[in-house]
Amino acid sequence: MRFRSVLALPSAAAALLLAVPQSGSAATGPAAAAQPAKCAARSVVVRAHQAADPRVVHISVTNRSARTCTVDRIPTVVFGDLDGAALPVPPGDSGPYRIGVGRTAYAAVRTIADRADPEARRVDSISVSADPARFGRSFTARELGAGDAVLVWEPVTTWWRSSQAAADRQLS
Repeated sequence: MRFRSVLALPSAAAALLLAVPQSGSAATGPAAAAQPAKCAARSVVVRAHQAADPRVVHISVTNRSARTCTVDRIPTVVFGDLDGAALPVPPGDSGPYRIGVGRTAYAAVRTIADRADPEARRVDSISVSADPARFGRSFTARELGAGDAVLVWEPVTTWWRSSQAAADRQLS
């Protein structure tokens, strides 16, 4: 299975901490000062569910705080106890994504291209994080509406988008 390379870690939760590549340099100067603070873990709600296409999972993050804040522009999606995370489409590095007060950002995750692929892995859960430096939320296959298992092979995720339709178009 091809995933973004991650050190062998004892748990999928630990993989969330390292799964998304970090940008080469931190922003400094006026641009850094203008950027809203990172969203606190308690101020965002992460959701996930199986899309109409059984190869796709829809995810979202909602800012429930009283201020605009940022999450990583690439959601971190880890599959059960497998190492690695879904690769971003388009390829890119981590960076901030602003979410206004009460607003929701959306992404689409293709877990597998061909459900009949003989190399497909079966996992009983996925974990989604809006920030790779923080733990996210885990969803069982049943909670997602995927039955007993999520089929996964060469998974990809879109960057956060302003609508689910925009995320779906990005995945196509």
